[in-house]
Amino acid sequence: WQREGPGSSCQPRPASAAWPRATLVTSLGLGPSSVRWGIETRAPRGARTEAALRSLGPDGLFLFSSLDSDKDMTLSPEEFKPIAEKLIGEKVPAPWEPATVIHLSLPPATRPWPGPSGSLLRRVPAGGSGEEDEAAEDDPGGETLSVEARFRPLVLESMTKSRDGFLGVSHLALKGLRNWTAPASPLGQFAARHFEAFLPPEDRPELGRPWWIVPSELTVFTGYLSNDRFYPPAPRGREVILHRLLSMFHPRPFVKTRFAPQGAVACLSAISDFYYTVVFRIHAEFQLNEPPDFPFWFSPGQFAGHVVLSRDASHVREFKLFVPNHRSLNVDMEWLYGADQHSNMEVDIGYLPQMELEALGPSVPATIQDESGHTVESRPSSGEPVQFVFEEIEWQRTLSREEAARRLEVAMYPFKKVTYLPFTEAFDRAKAEKKLVHSVLLWGALDDQSCSGRTLRETVLESSPVLALLNESFVSTWSLVKELEELQRHPENEAHRELAARHLEKYGFPVEMLICLANGTVVHHMNANHFLDITSLRPEAGEGAAFGFAAAFEDPAAATYAQFLREGLRRAGPFLQP
Repeated sequence: WQREGPGSSCQPRPASAAWPRATLVTSLGLGPSSVRWGIETRAPRGARTEAALRSLGPDGLFLFSSLDSDKDMTLSPEEFKPIAEKLIGEKVPAPWEPATVIHLSLPPATRPWPGPSGSLLRRVPAGGSGEEDEAAEDDPGGETLSVEARFRPLVLESMTKSRDGFLGVSHLALKGLRNWTAPASPLGQFAARHFEAFLPPEDRPELGRPWWIVPSELTVFTGYLSNDRFYPPAPRGREVILHRLLSMFHPRPFVKTRFAPQGAVACLSAISDFYYTVVFRIHAEFQLNEPPDFPFWFSPGQFAGHVVLSRDASHVREFKLFVPNHRSLNVDMEWLYGADQHSNMEVDIGYLPQMELEALGPSVPATIQDESGHTVESRPSSGEPVQFVFEEIEWQRTLSREEAARRLEVAMYPFKKVTYLPFTEAFDRAKAEKKLVHSVLLWGALDDQSCSGRTLRETVLESSPVLALLNESFVSTWSLVKELEELQRHPENEAHRELAARHLEKYGFPVEMLICLANGTVVHHMNANHFLDITSLRPEAGEGAAFGFAAAFEDPAAATYAQFLREGLRRAGPFLQP
């Protein structure tokens, strides 16, 4: 629920050194790659920062820092490229055009895999790097597939700030959001080989066992990445295909989000002799604004999807990626109003009706040989394209897509080792099992990136003692405030309306934790802000408070939450007597 500002800010530090000059430094006799634009390095970094602040002002320094991705107070040609493109009005070709060879970091193979086409894929170590890179050979005869992007823009009326007509919200702040009404590339062509990044590690072709396509590098202890950025870093390894796919929606996707859990995780939901079905979940976000406007971050709750491909990635049978839209809110938005990213952050949440990519059909070769041995194009410029007939895949082992998605969810969010049921279903289960309901009521989703319960799920809810207590004595659920408000307004089921009303009566922004009887009676509840106040106290200061710190817990927050649960059990005791 804490809206911590991800990353660090560009705060000036006092320095006694003379102010260095902002200059264009050119090394004569060297190539263009040696050109560096920035602050000369003869002064300490703190002095250079203060000099830049005096020369550029807060907003100018903010713009400079957003381009300076490695924070060395100089702009390399690569960092300066977005400004150059703006000035010359021409986009510099990206280094990952479809015709280029991409190198993907994957574990080494023990043996090549035969595919249905008889081709082989070898993985060999990159010389001298200490890492394993994909040796993808140029394959002009390889298969390609067409991917279509479907996009319907965010429903502005779903945003909280729309209720007062966006009063106080700058029109410039929302410019990128309002202008994003269609996908950047409605149709894209991809080589089947590029989807090799979705293949499982060769030592783990196990049904339902998750692996990381792009690992998360952040935790609640490592902090967050900076808000003051406009342009994503160059994708590397297995990030490349994800970046290309997401670029079909918008030109500035960030494959790694500013806050945890980052990356992409996958597992197998079906295995045959020659094919895999890979189910995946991606956490990524987009930067909708460009200089001179301030950043606007657009973070869908998640990208879910699946790909059916051959074991050697020579053929892709199916591919689909989408933002789930079954919840009433599914996108988090954060934007800055000035150079100080911590004190000028605005936050809202909204509903995105459609954001998906789907292959229009299986991948096919560009050319084939006819019965006479002549080479013909499979998609000629004139006339009918060649019609392909594909064999039906016989799966040896399968796992439901729902169960595969659940395992990916647990990999991303360990707190989901406890099952969280839909709101009304949780009360039915509690009645049947004679348990209490542990309910979390919040503004945004608890189990995706459109969240307001970030700190709660990353700390106390995933601690082992709390997980054990929840599994033993409670039925758990979480709900959006907006969904309970809608449930309360519909009188078709009076019992459900009453459940929602009792919850909303106790709710306080941003997150409320409640312990309820199976009939909906709230026996105990605690607001997130109160919880934070308690856990911020020193143990000796909190001994006389309502929630003490149990010696069995090393983490005061986990101890406090466990005490909250036990207090709920104590208060409910008289009602649970047979």
